Amino acid sequence: MAREVVSVTDAMRTMPSSRSFTDAPIDDKTLYRILDSARFAPSGGNRQPWTVLVVRDLEVRAQIAELAQQGWNEYVAYIRDGLVPFGADEHGRWPGPLVDLDAAAATHSPNALVDGIVSAPALLVVLADLTKLAVLDAGLDRQSIVGGGSVYPFAHNIMLAARSEGLGGVMTTFLCRREAQARSLLGFPEQVGIASMIALGEPVEAITRLKRRPVEEFAQIDRWGGEPFTV
Repeated sequence: MAREVVSVTDAMRTMPSSRSFTDAPIDDKTLYRILDSARFAPSGGNRQPWTVLVVRDLEVRAQIAELAQQGWNEYVAYIRDGLVPFGADEHGRWPGPLVDLDAAAATHSPNALVDGIVSAPALLVVLADLTKLAVLDAGLDRQSIVGGGSVYPFAHNIMLAARSEGLGGVMTTFLCRREAQARSLLGFPEQVGIASMIALGEPVEAITRLKRRPVEEFAQIDRWGGEPFTV
C-alpha cells in the first residue's frame, strides 16, 4: 500500500496520539527510514545519547506490556483523584506519592495501547545514556526537566518521520515506572534510563483535527503575565 507523503508542517499539525493499529505490518526498510530521519535531532553537545531497542520477541513484548500496565494503573489512580500524575506541588517540587501506589498498581485499568503492545506493528523502547545528558537544572530546588531536551527531540522526530510515511503512533512513559524490571528484561546498563516507549503502525482511525491551545494563550511578550503575542 502506498504511503501518504506529507510536509513537516502538515505532519506537526495532523499527528495525534494513535493507540490502535490495523494489522498492516511495517517493513524493515520503512522503519529504517524513520530512524534514519529521526537521528538528525539536536542534542546537548551533539552527544546523541539515545539507543533504540526494536522489540520483536512476542514474549518480551508481553512482559513489557505487563510492566507498562502497572505504570498505567498508577497513572490512572492519580487522574481518578483529580491530580496530575507524579506532578510537582505549587513550589515545583515532587511531594512524594499522593496515592497508594501498591494498591494502584494492582488495580487494572483498561488501556488500548497496553493491550495491543504484543501485536503493534512496531514497538520501540527509547533509552538514554544518562552520562551523556547535559542537565543544567541539576541541583535546583524543583523537578528537573532539562536533561530530556537531549533525547525527546529525537523521540518526537520518530513520530514525525512515521507521520511522513503515512503511519501513526504514540509515545508513552508508563514503562519508566518499572525501569528496574525493564532493565533486567532488556539488558541495558545502570547508567542508561528509559526515555519513552513508542508504538507505531497504521492507525485504525485517522484523526487530523487536533485540539490545542492557540498561540495567544501560551506566548507572552517580555515577561510572565505580559501581553499575549498575536498578529
